[in-house]
Amino acid sequence: MEQFASLETYLKSQCVEADLLPAVSTTILAIAAASTKIANLVAFGPLAGEMSEARGDNSDGDVQKELDLVSNDLIIDALREAPVAFLVSEELDQAMLMNEGAPLFVATDPLDGSSNIETNAAVGTIFSIYAATALADTSLENVVLQAGTQQLAAGYCIYGPQTALVLTVGTGTQIFTLDPVLGDFRLTTRDVQIAETTREFAINVSNFRHWDPNVRAYIDDCLDGEAGVRRSKYNMRWVASLVAECHRILSRGGIFLYPGDDRKGYAHGRLRLVYECNAIAFLIEEAGGGATDGRHRILDLQPTSIHQRVPMVFGSLREIQRVERYYANQNMTAQKSQLFGKRGLLRA
Repeated sequence: MEQFASLETYLKSQCVEADLLPAVSTTILAIAAASTKIANLVAFGPLAGEMSEARGDNSDGDVQKELDLVSNDLIIDALREAPVAFLVSEELDQAMLMNEGAPLFVATDPLDGSSNIETNAAVGTIFSIYAATALADTSLENVVLQAGTQQLAAGYCIYGPQTALVLTVGTGTQIFTLDPVLGDFRLTTRDVQIAETTREFAINVSNFRHWDPNVRAYIDDCLDGEAGVRRSKYNMRWVASLVAECHRILSRGGIFLYPGDDRKGYAHGRLRLVYECNAIAFLIEEAGGGATDGRHRILDLQPTSIHQRVPMVFGSLREIQRVERYYANQNMTAQKSQLFGKRGLLRA
């Protein structure tokens, strides 16, 4: 394949044997076209209108901004002619029937990170693609509540200094960069591999008092620095944009944590399994990383509703395995406290 191959050329190279991949390719190209339009709106900022203006709440109580709704409309319009039977979106209360009998189902967060619009921080579009007609039971509920292991493709488009499309069709994670002159996505990073180890974590530390002891112990150990059990200095990052956090980890390693906590409405985390977590987990695993809710692999979770929330931790594989060990050993906090005889910064 030539250097900086187009998205379409790359997809053609992936669509030789599998029956559904041509339909998947068509759908990805449709989403990419919609994402290009969203990127243009983001680039215009306030010149495009009051895109950061609140327009109400979605069914789950989150504030919907103007660009959330515009992005949702652009995705819907792009998929009307695609081979997509059903669409699930963060901005829709229920699954939408698109093209009855079509072979695919798409789940999307049309504009992740919209709380950052007015700050000019990176936002993005997340999507997953599943089979809709290859199941024994093709009822609407069965189609739209598939486990993440059933994804045929997943990706996100991040609108930052460059507009990039990060994509997997199950053969590695690839990064495409939008050529702003030609309006075409070009393959710029092949087969991303996340570093197994890291000295960087991302979490909203302002919520430390609400975390369970496992998360507190893990972060406390990171903050103990060279004198602690990790024997290393750690840096913290927090953007509050899932695509931005994921892109940084794909670029240089790290770990992202959004645990459940004891605040009202946060017991099961805040990220949505069907149209956020599954896509990110698929991309991360295809790049050699891991994704967990602390005790279970994200991609193995069986959704119970289209807007279901779950805790999520993803990133460098060894760090994910370490977090899972904290959850597996309920006495770790007490044992460490007795061993070192001191109270950690975040530990109660």
